[in-house]
Amino acid sequence: MKATDQEIADELGWDLPTLYTNLNKVHHATNPISLGDPIYNNDDNDKLTIIDTIEDNPSLNPDVLVEKEAVKNLIVNAINELPDKEKKVLVLYYYEELTLKEIGEVLDVTESRVSQLHTKAVMRLRGKLAEVKESIY
Repeated sequence: MKATDQEIADELGWDLPTLYTNLNKVHHATNPISLGDPIYNNDDNDKLTIIDTIEDNPSLNPDVLVEKEAVKNLIVNAINELPDKEKKVLVLYYYEELTLKEIGEVLDVTESRVSQLHTKAVMRLRGKLAEVKESIY
């Protein structure tokens, strides 16, 4: 035999309106919804759906993470193969954020020589990465 709504309400210590309010809340909380359901709609036909509010972060995709790690390793290896002075210029310029003049003072060379070393290092890296790219494709 099924319990009546009144019996359920009495058992819970509620009146019928409270029982119905809580049943309604449970129904809405457990009712499946479509991600395409609009949650905002205005007269200009602009609508916002539930799916629009969910962030799609492609950087968390395992394929992207593996690819980023592989590219990082390629760059690290290419930098490690550079001559010592060129490597130092890149580290001081990009990681320590020193100016070309400051790097020149550290390495005891002219600012123009630092610029040449920087250009050479960047060209070597581009060449190495282009070789890798060619071998992939």
